[in-house]
Amino acid sequence: MISSPLKLGFLASGNGSSARAIVAAIRAGELAAEARLLVSNNRSAPALAFAAAAEVPALCIPTQGDPDAADARLAEAMASHDVQLIVLSGYLRQLGPQTLGRYAGRVLNIHPGPLPAFGGHGMYGRRVHEAVIAAGAAESGIVIHLVDEEYDRGPVIARRAVPVEPGDTPESLEARVTALEPGFFVESLCRIARGEIVLR
Repeated sequence: MISSPLKLGFLASGNGSSARAIVAAIRAGELAAEARLLVSNNRSAPALAFAAAAEVPALCIPTQGDPDAADARLAEAMASHDVQLIVLSGYLRQLGPQTLGRYAGRVLNIHPGPLPAFGGHGMYGRRVHEAVIAAGAAESGIVIHLVDEEYDRGPVIARRAVPVEPGDTPESLEARVTALEPGFFVESLCRIARGEIVLR
């Protein structure tokens, strides 16, 4: 059972936009949570510089050389910082069995399109918006789901529709969805902290 305040760990490969918004909400007293650790697989990720400036503990754990060792190190790092719930904030690597095993049902990802129709391996970022436009869909959406060993397959815990407007391009749809994602992540975590969304 997840208890409040939420003890959060973050995984980010780049800017970590959702992590930034979540930390800001914690600092503002809007979210009952603690930022316990931020991990990136990319030494040059702006998210690491952000964490240092925000005084959030941070680590770089590269995954390319030895994915199994990186998985073990990630699982141990999260546990040693007493992380309760892991938030993926633009983390572009698949999680390994040790991390998924230790944090089963407690890893959250945000996806920039409806699932399962516009998810799966290789479906991230601009590719999702291109597929939505190409399909002639009337609406896209933002989905927060639990992470398991398959891309974008875990149970959905929250979703928000984003209408596709006349004349939309992948770029314009992406801009609109991207602008909404961090706030929706914060809102959903607030609901978890209040017990309105129950993670088992």
